[in-house]
Amino acid sequence: MDDKLTRRQFIRDSAFTGAAIGAGIVLSNSARAASTGKILNYNPDMEYRRFGKTGLMLSAVTLGGHWKRLHAVHPEVREGHDWFDCDLDDPAFKKNRYEVVSRCIEVGINYVDACSGDEILAYAEALKGRRDKMYFGFSWYEFESRFHPWRGSATKLIRGLDWGLQMSGLDYVDFWRISMEMPTSKNQTEREVENAMEALSIAKKQGKARFTGVSSHDREWLKYAVETYPEQMEAFCTPYTAKSQELPKDSLFDAVRKYDCGVLGIKPFASASLFAGNSSPDSPEAEADDQRARLAIRYILSNPAITAPMPGLASIHQVDNMAKAIKERRELDVTERAILDDAMNKAWAKLPPDYQWLKDWEYV
Repeated sequence: MDDKLTRRQFIRDSAFTGAAIGAGIVLSNSARAASTGKILNYNPDMEYRRFGKTGLMLSAVTLGGHWKRLHAVHPEVREGHDWFDCDLDDPAFKKNRYEVVSRCIEVGINYVDACSGDEILAYAEALKGRRDKMYFGFSWYEFESRFHPWRGSATKLIRGLDWGLQMSGLDYVDFWRISMEMPTSKNQTEREVENAMEALSIAKKQGKARFTGVSSHDREWLKYAVETYPEQMEAFCTPYTAKSQELPKDSLFDAVRKYDCGVLGIKPFASASLFAGNSSPDSPEAEADDQRARLAIRYILSNPAITAPMPGLASIHQVDNMAKAIKERRELDVTERAILDDAMNKAWAKLPPDYQWLKDWEYV
């Protein structure tokens, strides 16, 4: 047997799950099979959805790691030099993240996703002493397949995970999602992809990650990965906005349903382009922007294949607005649909140059 087949066999044989897939069993993405007593941080006012074959029940809206526009909401937070322009050591910043996480816990949100070193450090600290209230999604992308030095072997990727766990004080993560190069299909070799899948298998065997997957902005490659590595691809993160819709044929969601894969939607507000105001509490557009945010979440959740969108939330008020969206009906009426369509058309027109790629996610 050649090396490729040996590695592929190792990757597939090393996973703990997959029997249901082999038997052709596809489970619904709903809470019907889970008792409320088994749902982490259950709140009766929150909806919970099954996170694919992980079996976890996640809140229908989760806490995304980004804190964009935080200075508009809380100008007292000191500016820094990280990529979100906040000083992680600033007491005002730490207070804000602690309070946002606290309100998430209060309303029943039970998953936080961190996709950079800064985010992991911030949320690991904010969750100290209450890790049992939220699942932790982890991607220290600076140590992952997005960069050439790390994608060369599974050993390097595991080393990066170990460093991240050590620096953040985490013993394990609930969901390790390796950040892949963008687009993966053009920039990563099959061997490099196999390295990532092997690392995911090793991390799960070693108890460092309970469940595994990737994040990717490459639809066609994601479909291939779900079909080719179903044991490692228990779930994934990928863009899904209020303008996205399922392709009638050869959709990514065909593979999601067949292989019972959890899906977390990033960029639900199109990198804040959905909003007319600047997110400050005294913005003249504040009330209308709150409505746009709720409409977007309701629209995204109308696709049952989506486990949850992951908005970055900068304030307690924004958390409360997301909780309000969950209690509103899913289906948009004619007026609401027109409001959201108009807002998203304007968002598409003003997307910054580095986010034009979001337009490729209109059909998924």
